[in-house]
Amino acid sequence: MSRCTTVSRSLDEPVSGTAATATTWLLLEQPGPWGAKALTSSHLDPRVGRALEQATEGTGVRVALIRRPGRHADPGTPPLRHVYAAHTVPGNVWLHTATVRDPGRLLDLDFATLGAGDHRTFAAALDGRPHTDDPLALVCTNGKRDRCCALLGRPLATELAASGVPGVWEVTHLGGHRFSPTVLVLPYGYAYGRAEAHTIKEALHGVQEGRVVVEGCRGCSAWERPGQAAELAVRSAAREDRAGMLSVVRTDGGGPRWEVTVGHSDGRLWRVTVAQGTSLPPRPESCGAAVLGTPARMDVVAVRELRRTALAS
Repeated sequence: MSRCTTVSRSLDEPVSGTAATATTWLLLEQPGPWGAKALTSSHLDPRVGRALEQATEGTGVRVALIRRPGRHADPGTPPLRHVYAAHTVPGNVWLHTATVRDPGRLLDLDFATLGAGDHRTFAAALDGRPHTDDPLALVCTNGKRDRCCALLGRPLATELAASGVPGVWEVTHLGGHRFSPTVLVLPYGYAYGRAEAHTIKEALHGVQEGRVVVEGCRGCSAWERPGQAAELAVRSAAREDRAGMLSVVRTDGGGPRWEVTVGHSDGRLWRVTVAQGTSLPPRPESCGAAVLGTPARMDVVAVRELRRTALAS
């Protein structure tokens, strides 16, 4: 049976508008092997993992486990674990870090305020502080969830780390197995599909310069899928690569068609028509899927710049 990534690539399935959605990412270091549902099937206490899943539901916070690239025989529980929190909504983007001995301390966080972009709970509960080092590149490598993530993601993570790229971690799940290798770049929260080392290096370099690399970009996790596609379309149309300049102001309508208003920090506005299409012919949406599927796709139909007064019409 063909791998899901091979079929998706051969059918030229677009990656735009396919990123996982999260206003805030919460990342906990957990070495060793991961299961398909890593929060409850790794060496993390499953009671803590289950409680984190329940506590973050509906808050905009997405929890994932991370580990350093390399071999993953069980090295034992580290005395201190890295924790990162990143808020990805333009205008309030931040990345903070902490270390914990007891992962259960994460349950002291106020997840509603964390998802809304308030980092004070991270500082109060975990003694968190701003991350002042290099940006993070999170490469999905969880082969128990989909074999393409291991076959394609692990070599990419290893290559990036071996070439001296700082801030590289393996991560449990970013969605979209068929776009492997998939990578999330923080703090801005842009995800990449079918990623190659040169693209991720450029994306990380772009973060340091305050730029967003559009090549291979799936979208910004701060927005729902129609907004992701619309924002990327405006970036291309306006030739705007500066980070934090564009925001999804509002989204009207509903599937299968949306009118998305994208605003620029200088006051310009665009109205983007996004239609939900169906990817045909049927194909495996993941290597473990029992049946073929027709995944939804976000097709940008039109991009129109508005006068500043047109938003009220």
